[in-house]
Amino acid sequence: MRYERVYMEAMGYEMAPVVVTSDELEDRLAPMYEKLHIAPGQLEGLTGISERRWWREGQTLSKGAALAARKAMENAGVHTKDIQALVYTGVCRENFEPATACAVAADLGIGQDVYVYDISNACLGVLNGIIDIANRVELGQIKAGLVVSCETSREINEITIENMLKDPTMEMFSRSLATLTGGSGAVAVLLTDGSFTKSHRRRLMGAMNQSAPEHHELCRWGIKLSPISIGKALFSPDKLKLALNEIMEPETIPTVIKYLMTHEHLPSVLSKMLPSEKFPRAVTQFMSTDSVAVLKHGAEIGLRTWGGFLSRLGWNQDKIDKVICHQVGSGHRDAILSKLGISPEKDYSTYKYLGNIGTVSLPLTAAIAEQRHFLKEGDRVGFLGIGSGLNCLMLGWEW
Repeated sequence: MRYERVYMEAMGYEMAPVVVTSDELEDRLAPMYEKLHIAPGQLEGLTGISERRWWREGQTLSKGAALAARKAMENAGVHTKDIQALVYTGVCRENFEPATACAVAADLGIGQDVYVYDISNACLGVLNGIIDIANRVELGQIKAGLVVSCETSREINEITIENMLKDPTMEMFSRSLATLTGGSGAVAVLLTDGSFTKSHRRRLMGAMNQSAPEHHELCRWGIKLSPISIGKALFSPDKLKLALNEIMEPETIPTVIKYLMTHEHLPSVLSKMLPSEKFPRAVTQFMSTDSVAVLKHGAEIGLRTWGGFLSRLGWNQDKIDKVICHQVGSGHRDAILSKLGISPEKDYSTYKYLGNIGTVSLPLTAAIAEQRHFLKEGDRVGFLGIGSGLNCLMLGWEW
């Protein structure tokens, strides 16, 4: 993919306000650490992450994304009437339907003649969104489009800590470590055809992607239904059988899951049978990561993509001035940079204080790097993204 007329007009981001240190998380995990004889400090020692951020309870994803979008438009002097496409690209979404992008568009007052939709591809969502909007701009379909995302780690962190305390084994610790690196935040990337300003900065030069879908089970985040938890809340085997028969009807399943996920409502077939006490959690999030395998195969696909990236853009590795990588942690950063032969001085990182914010991490880091004058006008910059699946996508910019 090569581009001639696509520019990153501006970026905007919103920091989640609640700072949570690795020491705080380990304090909550003290019973597990004591049983396994794990010394405090391992979470930061193994990941390089000293703190991450959470949204306050009740914060909606669309609100966070809209706040970031407003900042991007203000930074560029572009108005909502100029936006012709808006795509929401977070791993975290407000509903199965409609698209979270619709809530963001409504908040911003986006007009009717606008493409509004979601894209999901693990931690590569924003980069995929950039390519999607860039294609529309390059083809002359639109002049300006927004890519937005908002991620939250509070909920999955809380669930993971609870599960670790219930199953204090070394296997659980290893499988859950990556989850505890998660952070929260929101970002917006405004792409245009360059007609809104005369600066013509941050031109998108091209992109390269590679995939290794045979490794799709190495890192998973989803929801699971527990019939046992449902059964414990019911009065009799007959009622249990009746309830399960009804909720397992294909047209009922999505409704059941959606209601259960709100933690506030239940399908009527169940609510009529339940005792007055709180319904046991029947639907819960889960996250599981084989960190060693993800790093090994991620580095392999990264090297393969890097070679194609340099060739496609006609760039020499020594001529690339700066890179921004997906923010996983110190081990991942060191391994990827070493594998690709990139000097650490060319990279800018935020994971130590922000953790892994999924789709938000890379573009938010780039925005901070520019604010702190690490990314300068004229730099050749590589965005190096790797996401579970496994997929790799690299973008080249003339800053």
